[in-house]
Amino acid sequence: MKGIVLFDGECHFCDKSVLFIIKRDPKAYYNFASLQSELGQGLLKKYNLKTNMESFVLIEHNKAYEKSTAALRVTKNLSWGWKFLYPLILVPIPLRNWAYEIIAKNRYKWFGKKDQCVIPSPEVRERFLE
Repeated sequence: MKGIVLFDGECHFCDKSVLFIIKRDPKAYYNFASLQSELGQGLLKKYNLKTNMESFVLIEHNKAYEKSTAALRVTKNLSWGWKFLYPLILVPIPLRNWAYEIIAKNRYKWFGKKDQCVIPSPEVRERFLE
């Protein structure tokens, strides 16, 4: 079963993060959906997460992971040296999420908000769930 990454569909940084994952996911393990989509909202409800959240979420093995935990778990399936970031999961969650939340709070200011999506290739488009 593939992992599903839920991301903020209006955020440039989040969009770039999805493209980053796609380029480094040689086995196409991850599929993607925006938090704002009907599917994204349904998954948030299914896993008892806030439907107005603006966080990175990973659904994997019938569990939902948020924020830094989700981001670090994603690295396990990426190519090259990115999987070596996964041991940072041993850092206490409050400390990891503190750093995560600094970026999350400032992402629109630093990276902007987008009005339209980039149209991916047909192969990549298949990995977007809606």
